[in-house]
Amino acid sequence: MKNDIKISPSILASDYANLQSELERISTSDLIHVDVMDGHFVPNISIGAPVVASIKKVCNVPFDVHLMISNPIDYVEDFANAGADIICFHTECDSDVEKTVDKIISLGKKPALAIKPATPIDDVVKYLDKLSMVLVMTVEPGFGGQSFMESTMPKIEAIRKINPDIDIEVDGGINPETIKIASRAGANVFVAGSAVFKSENPAQTIALLKKNAADAQ
Repeated sequence: MKNDIKISPSILASDYANLQSELERISTSDLIHVDVMDGHFVPNISIGAPVVASIKKVCNVPFDVHLMISNPIDYVEDFANAGADIICFHTECDSDVEKTVDKIISLGKKPALAIKPATPIDDVVKYLDKLSMVLVMTVEPGFGGQSFMESTMPKIEAIRKINPDIDIEVDGGINPETIKIASRAGANVFVAGSAVFKSENPAQTIALLKKNAADAQ
C-alpha cells in the first residue's frame, strides 16, 4: 500500500483546561483529530469553530476536523476559516453530500466522508473520486472510550480494493493492539484518543502505534 501511516490523536480525550500543553504533548503526531458534535446528530456536545481557531494559533500539526453535526454544509466555511485542513462529515447527515463536498473543495480544504458502523459503503463509494479520505467509524459516534468494533473491517477492505490510493481513517477504540487489525484491513490513518492522551509518554505511544500499524500492513 502506498499510503503513509498517520496517527491523529483525538483531543476529545485531552484535558480541555490545558489544551495548549496537551497539544505540545502530541506534537509528534501527523494530524490532530478534532471532534465536533452538535447534540443533535449525536447525543453529545463538544466544541465549535472558535475553539479550533484558538488552538490553531498554538499548533502547527494539520487539523483533521470531524463534523458529527446534522447540517455540515452550514458550518464548513466557519471551520475552514478557523484552520481546519481536512473537513470530514457524515453521509448520514441532512445536508446534500455532494454539495457539501464541493463546498469544502471550493474553500481549499481536503474533503472527507465518514460512515457509521452500520452504514453500507455504497453511501461513500460514489464520491470517492472527489475525496481525500474516508473515515470508517469503528464505534458509534458521539462518545470517546468505546470498544473497537472488528465487524467494520470488511468495509475497509472493500474500500481499499476499490481505491488503493485513498486515505482510509478509522476512529474508535484504537490502541496498540486494535491498530494492527485495522491496518491489516487496509486503514492507514488512525484516530487514537485515550490510548495517546492517557499514556505517560504520548510521543512514545504515537511511535508504538505507528510501528504496530506498519508491521501489520
